[in-house]
Amino acid sequence: MRVLVTGWASFLHGEATAGDVASLQRVAARLASDGIDHDIVLSPGFAPGATHFDDADPADYTHVLFCCGPAHGWQLEELHRRYSRCTRIAVGVSVVDPRSRAATGFHRLLPRDGPGSHASADLATGFEHRQVPVVGVVLAPEQPEYGEHSRHDVVHATVRRWLAGLDAARVPLDTRLADGEWHLCSTPEGFASLIARTDVVVTTRLHGLVLALTEGVPALAADPISGGGKVTAQARAQGWPAVIGPDDLSEAELDRWWEWCRSDGGARRAAAIRGSAGTGSALLDALARELHAAALDQ
Repeated sequence: MRVLVTGWASFLHGEATAGDVASLQRVAARLASDGIDHDIVLSPGFAPGATHFDDADPADYTHVLFCCGPAHGWQLEELHRRYSRCTRIAVGVSVVDPRSRAATGFHRLLPRDGPGSHASADLATGFEHRQVPVVGVVLAPEQPEYGEHSRHDVVHATVRRWLAGLDAARVPLDTRLADGEWHLCSTPEGFASLIARTDVVVTTRLHGLVLALTEGVPALAADPISGGGKVTAQARAQGWPAVIGPDDLSEAELDRWWEWCRSDGGARRAAAIRGSAGTGSALLDALARELHAAALDQ
């Protein structure tokens, strides 16, 4: 017996969702524990280095499993044609139309839901996995006030390329507030609460840096202004070393500071800055003196 494990994440014109891929991995883990030889097919658009359908000769397999998602559509009909000599089993699928060729093409249906069937727990239920860091990403908009010193396009291209290869859960965060827009926070407290739930913040924006350190979260800052703008100035004011200017920015430099932010040293420095954040503000003290002096002059 040799089994080919497939799902919607296997198709070039399919879709790779977290639940779909987790289901494939759970099925493959069960096959491995039962000593059954198997391969997983993933789309070349999602996983270029994985096994693709072009690598999976139908003559090499006795069974094809299709896992998770709807048992519906032309992709499944093509799967039946390509692997017509294999025993085909659908497991953990939603049966939308039991009479469709996609559904009837399987020798056996083990659905999670569908007409006339009892609902079963999805295959992704109980997915066991290692923990990866959660990274909040706060990118600045164009800042025309810096004129020819602005390097936003180059800096953001490098940061995005580096982030795409990072082994982490990347969460885009927007400092803009709005009332009634579900995808934006409506209060500073809401945004700060988001920041607090991340492990590291990667930012090109001043307040991404400031609010991360206020919450004791290490921040990897890339200043998009040549010669150093407000991000670099703020990092110096806070005594925070993990800031890179556009002339020094590279993926290797981002890697170096990423490792530091994830280290005990980075965590301790961020915690120390958080601990001192409530001791007062030089700007507020200066404002108070100005107002006090103005009151005395009246």
